[in-house]
Amino acid sequence: MTTTTTRSANHSRTLQLVQIAMFAALMAIGANLTAYLVIGGVPITLQTFFAILAGILLGSRLGAISMIVYALIGLAGMPVFAEFSGGMDTLISPTFGFIVSFVFVAFITGAIVERFSSKKGFIVAALAGLTVNYLIGTNWMYAAYKVWFAAPAGFTYKMAWAWMAVPLPKDLILAVLAGIFSFRLKPLIQKYK
Repeated sequence: MTTTTTRSANHSRTLQLVQIAMFAALMAIGANLTAYLVIGGVPITLQTFFAILAGILLGSRLGAISMIVYALIGLAGMPVFAEFSGGMDTLISPTFGFIVSFVFVAFITGAIVERFSSKKGFIVAALAGLTVNYLIGTNWMYAAYKVWFAAPAGFTYKMAWAWMAVPLPKDLILAVLAGIFSFRLKPLIQKYK
């Protein structure tokens, strides 16, 4: 291996580590920009937006790794989750399913964009990521309230989804914007790899 090849490989690895750390930090910021805006037990955050961007801009593998790093930082006790929370006790939180979903959001959005690199492909990837986020997060929340948390009186599966109707318009708009924004940004990022 030549010196130039070694330097290039080291530069690439360093850049990847920086990108992973950057998206883990963006998730922490996105979780707490609206720190105490909670509707129906669900914090209103920008995390889905950043998870989608991570997948599209970093690719399926690195995007998912950045979300795993974010989750591990929070589980280790750093207050990076919504409402400045963190620690192992968040594993049983009704909203921890959304944190789990971010790994899949990043992976799926990245995988779609790796296959379909048009603007439409980016938007479809972002909307697919949002769908995964809602499916995993809402089902986890429902199960948590039914199994290990005290569910509100009359709590039903339909009610869990009704709670998610509040942040849905914001998340739909942000998903489409993430697709458009990342379509324009990705070529610039590719130049520095």
